[in-house]
Amino acid sequence: MGESMSDCEWPVIGIDLGTCYSCVAVWRDNRVEIITNDQGNRTTPSWVAFNDKERLIGEAALNQAGSNPCNTIFDAKRLIGRRFNDESVQEDMKSWPFKVVSGTKPGTKHKPMVSVLYKGEHYTFTPEEISSMVLMKMKDIAEAFYGSKIKNAVVTVPAYFSDSQRQATKDAGTIAGLNVVRIINEPTAAAMAYGLDTKLITSGSARAKTVLIFDFGGGTFDVSLVAIEKGEFIVKAITGDAHLGGGDFNNRMLSYFAKEFKRKNGFDISKNPRAIARLRTASERAKRVLSSAAQTDIEVDCLFEGTDFRSTITRARFEKLNMELFLKSLDIVKNCLRDANMEKWEVDDVVLVGGSTRIPMIQKLLTEFFDGKDLCTSINPDEAVAFGAAIHAANISGVGKSIKDIVLVDVTPFSLGTSVVSGDMSVVIPRNTPIPAKMFDNYTTVYDNQTSVAFCVYAGERPIAVDNNFLGKFTLLGIPPVPHGIPELKVSFEIDVDGILTVSATEKSTGNSNQITIKNHKGGLSKADMDRMLLEAEFFKAEDKKRRKVVNAKNALEIYANRLKHAMDRGKVTNIGNFRKMENAVDLTLEWLEECSDDVGDAFEFEKKLEDLQRSCGYIKL
Repeated sequence: MGESMSDCEWPVIGIDLGTCYSCVAVWRDNRVEIITNDQGNRTTPSWVAFNDKERLIGEAALNQAGSNPCNTIFDAKRLIGRRFNDESVQEDMKSWPFKVVSGTKPGTKHKPMVSVLYKGEHYTFTPEEISSMVLMKMKDIAEAFYGSKIKNAVVTVPAYFSDSQRQATKDAGTIAGLNVVRIINEPTAAAMAYGLDTKLITSGSARAKTVLIFDFGGGTFDVSLVAIEKGEFIVKAITGDAHLGGGDFNNRMLSYFAKEFKRKNGFDISKNPRAIARLRTASERAKRVLSSAAQTDIEVDCLFEGTDFRSTITRARFEKLNMELFLKSLDIVKNCLRDANMEKWEVDDVVLVGGSTRIPMIQKLLTEFFDGKDLCTSINPDEAVAFGAAIHAANISGVGKSIKDIVLVDVTPFSLGTSVVSGDMSVVIPRNTPIPAKMFDNYTTVYDNQTSVAFCVYAGERPIAVDNNFLGKFTLLGIPPVPHGIPELKVSFEIDVDGILTVSATEKSTGNSNQITIKNHKGGLSKADMDRMLLEAEFFKAEDKKRRKVVNAKNALEIYANRLKHAMDRGKVTNIGNFRKMENAVDLTLEWLEECSDDVGDAFEFEKKLEDLQRSCGYIKL
């Protein structure tokens, strides 16, 4: 199925790189273990922030978003592998407080770039770089758990991610210092988690099950039909929307509350990033509460111009605001069943994955559609994808003895082909073809003495090629100058296990050939760009380490001085020789700490102060 132990260094971690939250897991002691972060949480916000002092990732970035909205980045997954002028990017930019600009340099031209202010200087980052920072955080969490370096990872992506988005995700892993040994689809990973949870993997049960994975996360939505039998996972069909998720529900609530604030107070806050960021946080909190309550209040003090905002929203109002999106998700379920040529009664279990599946109306619509079938909620919707990624990681590294016989057969979510002279889309690999796959078709010239043919590669289901997603272009040269229709041009499309596409063309009589691997268009990075970003990643890592060293040195000094002061106040060091001198040294140190700036650039100054205080006090141990 994949690499052996000799090929794939253990441990291999599984990472769910989510739009809103990320999760990391590993196979240990014959089971999956979700790894908690430094705050003790099992999921970590996919947020990155920059300020005058440091870079923050995860909870630290999320917690300061209200006061630093323009330099706090979230939803990077909605940018990765896309172009700046994509309709979805332009739509999202309207609700983001941070600035997104179009790249202008050769390696980043037309890519969406995040612009931030860090330590007084302007920086721009690609979505890959922001995602790499989140991946690096997940890598650090795993390394803290193991106490050793982690190199290899299985990373999940939405099933409906395009080839360029998959390649961009792999690039992000490389920038983070990870060897991404496999990219797998999120609903497929969730199906593996379900298989282990229900013992379909390990029990040897002969009965096959057809499972519909309903994966509704913070930024993406996927539906996958998977047949599971004796450890074999065969994906029958996948469909979805790489731009639909809980964040869209937040945006609709945000818009609703902003209009209410304007109606009540006359202020338009749409252009005020700080007010929008605080209202967004309140909106998301209200959304979560409404999954278990009929209504909730939101309160934001001094939202704008000293004016407080108070409002109440009911679950019915929330459902009305988002019903269009709820029904859209149900249409995608119907499309998936149709693509698999299956009826809804043939589905054994409907498995809910992703935080948005907690919304009662979504569950109600699904239950009604499947004629009252109980929905499967036995696996944690926030952790299922990372759980499955860890299973796959153990499988390909050869360490999961109880799951060594797992076989995974995934499919491609889009039809892949090339344009012909009429402008039509000539499909070479139809959608929902099992991968890895290799298929070919034959073409010829359309003009006499034509010595070259350009092949434009597209992904999509529209009959006209240019209406689909353009992936790349290459030209086959050296065709013999003969009448049209005589040259035989064999075009081959090959998709690897990560869903990465390679297209090649060969002229039969001469053997001349050319090919393109669809990874440098709309999201792929050149070697020069990758090298530059790796250097920048090392720079920020070194800056973070330097900052932590300063903070730790300052904390060590402050803790020692305060403990000494406490001991002196309680009369525990009265027998020391020069008490007055020692008391003065402690007081001066505490005063200096009060006045010193956090911007002290070197830990040495704090370390020297600590050494001086310890010397003045006779190196008292506390």
